[in-house]
Amino acid sequence: MTRLRWLVLLGSLLTRGGVAAADLPVGDAPAPIRFEHFPTRLHGVVWRNWGLVPARTLAEVIGCREEQVVELATSMGLPAGPGLPPVPVRRYYITLLRRNWHLLPYEQLTGLIGMSPDELAFALREDDFLFEKLGGRKPRCEPVRYAEPDDASKSRAGEIARLVRDRFGAAPGRGGEPRFAFLRKLGEPGPRPREGPARRDPTGGPRIVYSYCAVYGDALADGAAESYPDGLLAALAENGVNGVWIHTVLRQLAPGGPDFPEFGDGCQRRLENLRGLAARARRFGLDVYLYMNEPRAMPESFFARRPEMAGPAERGFRALCTSDPRVLSWMTAALSHVFREVPGLGGVFTITASENLTSCASHLRQEQCPRCKNRPAAEILGEVNAAIERGVHAGSPDARVIAWDWGWPDSDAIDRLPTNVWHMSVSEWSQPFERGGVKGRVGEYSLSVPGPGPRALSHWARARSRGLKTMAKLQLNNTWELSSVPSLPVLDLVAEDLAGLAKAKVDGAMMSWTLGGYPSINLRAAREFARDPQAGPDAVLDALAAERYGRAHVANARGAWRAFSRAFREFPYDGSVLYNGPQQYGPANLLFDRPTGYKSTMVGFPYDDLDGWRGAYPREVLAGQFRKVAEGWKDGLERLRAIPGAEAAEDLCIARAAGLHFASSSNQARFVIARDAGRRDEMAAIARDEARLARELYDLTLADSRIGFEASNQYYYTPLDLVEKVIACEALGRSLGEARP
Repeated sequence: MTRLRWLVLLGSLLTRGGVAAADLPVGDAPAPIRFEHFPTRLHGVVWRNWGLVPARTLAEVIGCREEQVVELATSMGLPAGPGLPPVPVRRYYITLLRRNWHLLPYEQLTGLIGMSPDELAFALREDDFLFEKLGGRKPRCEPVRYAEPDDASKSRAGEIARLVRDRFGAAPGRGGEPRFAFLRKLGEPGPRPREGPARRDPTGGPRIVYSYCAVYGDALADGAAESYPDGLLAALAENGVNGVWIHTVLRQLAPGGPDFPEFGDGCQRRLENLRGLAARARRFGLDVYLYMNEPRAMPESFFARRPEMAGPAERGFRALCTSDPRVLSWMTAALSHVFREVPGLGGVFTITASENLTSCASHLRQEQCPRCKNRPAAEILGEVNAAIERGVHAGSPDARVIAWDWGWPDSDAIDRLPTNVWHMSVSEWSQPFERGGVKGRVGEYSLSVPGPGPRALSHWARARSRGLKTMAKLQLNNTWELSSVPSLPVLDLVAEDLAGLAKAKVDGAMMSWTLGGYPSINLRAAREFARDPQAGPDAVLDALAAERYGRAHVANARGAWRAFSRAFREFPYDGSVLYNGPQQYGPANLLFDRPTGYKSTMVGFPYDDLDGWRGAYPREVLAGQFRKVAEGWKDGLERLRAIPGAEAAEDLCIARAAGLHFASSSNQARFVIARDAGRRDEMAAIARDEARLARELYDLTLADSRIGFEASNQYYYTPLDLVEKVIACEALGRSLGEARP
């Protein structure tokens, strides 16, 4: 299946009747940002899609001949052949949307990425809150059509070409690893899988991660081989993982019966693909767990014949009210069907109060439902988990049902859980910290502040009092503190977290969300603590350093890890920094000499929104904390450079890239501060340094295709984005050097 046709299968249940481009979500449709370092918007479209979209497709979108597109590209110093990724566009359509969001209207975007308006509408809603990541607003872009460049545009394109050749050579973006080269590596055969059914790992309970390279929205539509390749499964097992999880939507896995005849389209194909994945995973000793975020909200039209099931409304969708017994009965029957049809599944984990609207209590708005208004949230959340448990265990008595308390207002719902359900809590939640004089408490996604925190300890104790098994949700490889690299070498922080969990006697761990599933030494640390919960951090880390680099280099490895961990303790942790800060993009994020007026978005667009990035931190403190991390990081890099061998060189590349992201985040905050104060010389100096960082990251990114990638956001940036940053910084420097007002 090609050109994102898989999404039509995923979206058909919600988009019957068709969606026109004019009906796609736009929000308040502001004016787009102008990227004045390009000669024209047309040049910007060609540049940003070169190497990702065939020249023929670009020509069709902008209305010209293919050779005219090639001429535009080469006039700016780009190589004549675009060198496309060797993967379907569905693996990077989010990357394409982001880079064209301010350049093209929907009617051209759909042609560029090969999606119908129906498919794009569904993706924007259901692919991990994509429209929210894009800001909940589509800039009001006029169509871009080909026109012969005028003399001024040709002159500017020539300037860009000379700069590109001078700084990046004759073929920018070429050489090193092509994007997605890591897929080939992860697809290579690993250790020979064991024959016959594998037994569950005897060293402790579940240790689950998400695939580093899975398609998030509907990995089962086309089979899961490319999302969960054998090489990855083997490597995860070798690094101590014993389970993988996959995003699913229940109505796509099971028929709806007489009450919901719309449900179940394509379920047999998905179940067959799930059987294949479960069987392959078992050969490597891995269980497969399904993410249950149910019952999913449905569009208003769904309730025309079912008004008695309609719960609270949000953006044209309504909760499917679980006070109607047909809803819970269907969930139980559907899960029983899935677990009978796919024997050997490891189980499910649930989120019953997520960003997605599900039950009437999922967003604590049950008072808006005439059936649920007098019911406590804990009762509703508990009954959803109980319905899921009944279905799973009816189909497979040995499967695990893990109830995650994410979003629960308190621990009362724990008392409503069946006793054969596992209870999971975010390990570091509510852990206190202080950074730069700012005090706070962790929400989640923290490596810089190890857990376990008071909330998790309290919730686990309450669960144990009822006889429930307990699990920790944590991130061992990376977090939204920085997700653009596969793992962060902060092993002392990882070991501190794991030692705390061993002391707390939790029974298992989910060690990643969509980010953090790469096979790594960080995950291997969890394996060692599972083997010997009494092991001290020093003993574990010494053994891991010797295994990775050789016994002669343990001292330098431990010194590097200590330095990285010490520096990372200065990270300006805050929910706003995590989701809205510039650190995911680092040197790829552009500088603007005038305010854009755009608010930063959840890991989508940082823009220049310093006040949206900083959370509780004063502006100067945020810049200073990122600078502390970057400066302290250098000490770790020096120790790592002293270790010979391919493993150390690979780890050094990733660690250097992380350090550049921290340094750039400090630069970007300082740039906005200087801009608002009118300090043009300081702005120019920062722009020069940003060009230097971008040039350095360019080399690292070419060398390692994992840099800049995260599964649910795809590529944050590509090498040509770093070339563009240098071009933009040069133009900005000239502008700042002109006559002052």
